Amino acid sequence: MDSRRYEKYGMGMEKEFETRCSRCGECCGALDDPCRNLVKVESQAGWFCKVYDNRFGEQKTVSGKTFHCVSIREHIKNDTLRPNCAYRNGIK
Repeated sequence: MDSRRYEKYGMGMEKEFETRCSRCGECCGALDDPCRNLVKVESQAGWFCKVYDNRFGEQKTVSGKTFHCVSIREHIKNDTLRPNCAYRNGIK
Protein backbone atom coordinates (compact mmCIF):
# COMPACT_ATOMS: atom_id res chain seq x y z
CA MET A 1 0.00 0.00 0.00
CA ASP A 2 1.49 3.34 -0.96
CA SER A 3 1.87 6.09 1.64
CA ARG A 4 -0.98 8.22 0.30
CA ARG A 5 -3.46 5.32 0.43
CA TYR A 6 -2.19 4.32 3.88
CA GLU A 7 -2.67 7.87 5.19
CA LYS A 8 -6.19 7.98 3.75
CA TYR A 9 -6.95 4.59 5.31
CA GLY A 10 -5.63 5.80 8.68
CA MET A 11 -7.79 8.91 8.54
CA GLY A 12 -10.83 6.79 7.75
CA MET A 13 -10.10 4.48 10.68
CA GLU A 14 -9.67 7.48 12.98
CA LYS A 15 -13.13 8.74 11.98
CA GLU A 16 -14.59 5.29 12.60
CA PHE A 17 -12.97 5.19 16.04
CA GLU A 18 -14.38 8.64 16.84
CA THR A 19 -17.93 7.45 16.16
CA ARG A 20 -17.49 4.68 18.74
CA CYS A 21 -16.51 7.09 21.52
CA SER A 22 -19.11 7.40 24.28
CA ARG A 23 -17.41 10.50 25.78
CA CYS A 24 -16.90 8.64 29.08
CA GLY A 25 -13.57 10.39 29.70
CA GLU A 26 -11.88 7.11 30.70
CA CYS A 27 -8.96 7.46 28.28
CA CYS A 28 -8.27 10.93 29.72
CA GLY A 29 -8.33 9.84 33.36
CA ALA A 30 -11.77 11.24 34.23
CA LEU A 31 -12.16 8.82 37.13
CA ASP A 32 -8.78 9.35 38.78
CA ASP A 33 -6.33 12.14 37.83
CA PRO A 34 -7.81 13.69 34.68
CA CYS A 35 -6.07 15.68 32.02
CA ARG A 36 -6.35 19.38 32.82
CA ASN A 37 -7.95 19.90 29.39
CA LEU A 38 -10.81 17.50 30.08
CA VAL A 39 -14.13 19.27 30.70
CA LYS A 40 -17.38 17.72 31.94
CA VAL A 41 -20.36 18.95 29.94
CA GLU A 42 -23.52 18.11 31.90
CA SER A 43 -25.90 19.29 29.18
CA GLN A 44 -24.40 16.74 26.77
CA ALA A 45 -23.74 14.00 29.34
CA GLY A 46 -20.09 13.60 28.52
CA TRP A 47 -16.52 14.80 28.65
CA PHE A 48 -14.76 16.92 26.06
CA CYS A 49 -11.18 18.04 25.43
CA LYS A 50 -10.52 21.79 25.32
CA VAL A 51 -7.52 21.30 23.00
CA TYR A 52 -8.84 18.35 20.99
CA ASP A 53 -7.28 19.31 17.64
CA ASN A 54 -3.86 19.72 19.31
CA ARG A 55 -4.12 17.10 22.07
CA PHE A 56 -1.36 14.69 21.06
CA GLY A 57 1.96 14.94 22.85
CA GLU A 58 2.89 16.13 26.30
CA GLN A 59 0.01 17.19 28.56
CA LYS A 60 -0.54 17.57 32.31
CA THR A 61 -3.08 16.15 34.70
CA VAL A 62 -5.05 18.19 37.22
CA SER A 63 -2.49 17.22 39.89
CA GLY A 64 0.39 18.35 37.65
CA LYS A 65 1.71 14.99 36.45
CA THR A 66 3.06 14.95 32.90
CA PHE A 67 1.86 12.34 30.39
CA HIS A 68 1.75 11.86 26.63
CA CYS A 69 -1.67 11.98 24.99
CA VAL A 70 -1.86 9.40 22.21
CA SER A 71 -4.47 8.43 19.65
CA ILE A 72 -7.07 5.80 20.43
CA ARG A 73 -5.34 3.64 17.81
CA GLU A 74 -2.25 3.62 20.04
CA HIS A 75 -4.34 2.60 23.05
CA ILE A 76 -5.92 -0.23 21.07
CA LYS A 77 -2.57 -1.36 19.66
CA ASN A 78 -0.88 -1.30 23.08
CA ASP A 79 -3.88 -2.72 24.96
CA THR A 80 -3.96 0.26 27.33
CA LEU A 81 -7.69 0.97 27.16
CA ARG A 82 -9.35 1.59 30.52
CA PRO A 83 -11.80 -1.06 31.82
CA ASN A 84 -15.00 0.90 31.13
CA CYS A 85 -13.94 2.37 27.79
CA ALA A 86 -16.49 1.94 24.98
CA TYR A 87 -13.73 0.71 22.67
CA ARG A 88 -12.88 -2.12 25.06
CA ASN A 89 -16.51 -3.06 25.65
CA GLY A 90 -17.61 -2.77 22.03
CA ILE A 91 -20.40 -0.31 22.80
CA LYS A 92 -21.15 3.10 21.41
